[in-house]
Amino acid sequence: MPAEDDRRPGASRGLRVGASRAGRAGRAVGRGAVAGLRAAGRGGRAGARRARAYAQSEGAGESGLSRVVELHFVNLAGDAALTVSLAGTIFAIPTDEARGQVAQFLLLTMAPFVLLAPFVGPLLDRFRHGRRWAIGTTLALRAFLCWVLADAVSRDSAWLFPAALGCLVASKAYAVTRASAVPRLLPPGFSLVNANSRSALAGVAGMAVGGLLAGGAARFGPEWSLRLAFAIYVVGTVLAIRLPARVDSALGERGLDDTIELPVRGRAAPRGPLARARARVAALPTAVLVALCSAMGTRLLIGFLTLFVAFLMREHPLPGLSGTLTLALVVGAAGIGNALGTVIGNLLAQRRPEAIISAALLVTVAAALATALFYSLWTLLALGLVAGLSSQLVKVGTDAVVQRDVAESVRTRVFAWVETSLQVAWVVGGAIGIALPLNPQLGFGVLAGLLVLVLLLSVWVRASRVHHPARAQTS
Repeated sequence: MPAEDDRRPGASRGLRVGASRAGRAGRAVGRGAVAGLRAAGRGGRAGARRARAYAQSEGAGESGLSRVVELHFVNLAGDAALTVSLAGTIFAIPTDEARGQVAQFLLLTMAPFVLLAPFVGPLLDRFRHGRRWAIGTTLALRAFLCWVLADAVSRDSAWLFPAALGCLVASKAYAVTRASAVPRLLPPGFSLVNANSRSALAGVAGMAVGGLLAGGAARFGPEWSLRLAFAIYVVGTVLAIRLPARVDSALGERGLDDTIELPVRGRAAPRGPLARARARVAALPTAVLVALCSAMGTRLLIGFLTLFVAFLMREHPLPGLSGTLTLALVVGAAGIGNALGTVIGNLLAQRRPEAIISAALLVTVAAALATALFYSLWTLLALGLVAGLSSQLVKVGTDAVVQRDVAESVRTRVFAWVETSLQVAWVVGGAIGIALPLNPQLGFGVLAGLLVLVLLLSVWVRASRVHHPARAQTS
């Protein structure tokens, strides 16, 4: 018994020493975690300061262009949060389903544009002197609809599809309205390509930030990432209303003084949708029409690549690689190309947008031909990279040409026609992808032939029309 009593003080001291060491270790871990959070916070604030300094550089802060860039960052962050929220519901691409269901998905993507071109574009043109409020309305409407969607998702309500469709329409309305406002805020010596590339770069960053935040919020349920999107859109609404007054004034319009207005007023209004479409095409300036042809070609490539490769990898994966891995690599290559297109567009800001568009289309045709002739993982990755790169460069150049050559009074509706045409091209490319037999040489051969036709069409349009910038004055 005495021996047992003698051992107790030592055991007690050992427990106390162990507890003390554990406490010190816990406090050290706590201090390390706090220090890590502080370092992350400092890094985040430093990154935000550098990003804001870049947005305000070269006179963009004084002209107000930086505010549009910051607004675009917030808008794309909200769109990314919305996309993450709905990724597992009505907008997931059902690559493991029948082709008929994928065709229904393609028709669904066209729904917003049924309203955008004939109704939203002309409506926004009528309110072009209240453009700040028009942009703010598109963001406020999405904020409201995201709150409705959060409730609809949690309760499986019938309002899910109408609210999501409303968000898509408002998002496209924002895009065309913001693009038509950019020429008013250009600082001296700043090109439209530079402005569009800077906005696109901010959009990529916004999508990354919004996607990460929404991914964390979605762990608690899709309704929480939708509530996050609601908060982001509210911030965007405030930023839109606080845009510079020049957005709503006639001052600051650049690149329109030397344009020629087409004499279409006084003519009888064309009857029928096809006649009206032909009249609108005839009224577009040559540079705009050529840029639109090229942009439709690159967007057709994106639609084809998205669906044809998805089905091809499911049925005929490359030897030694799983179809899922190959598809992920191609999608990743396209994402890298898109980011590179944003950076390169900013570096080529002083080049004529027509030269950028032509070079991008030629590279696209060459990549499609190489994939058809030498089908392999490397040519697939190269095509994905070129698809993302050329699509971004051509879109930036097309926006610049429309902003430069189209009359301010109809610019918004022309942007609506452009967005509608690009979406039609994406749907056509996707439809061709799901209709063709799953033979890589045949599929990519057809794609290359279509892109060659687009290239020849753009050359023919340029050669057959009078070479001068003109204002599109359409009804």
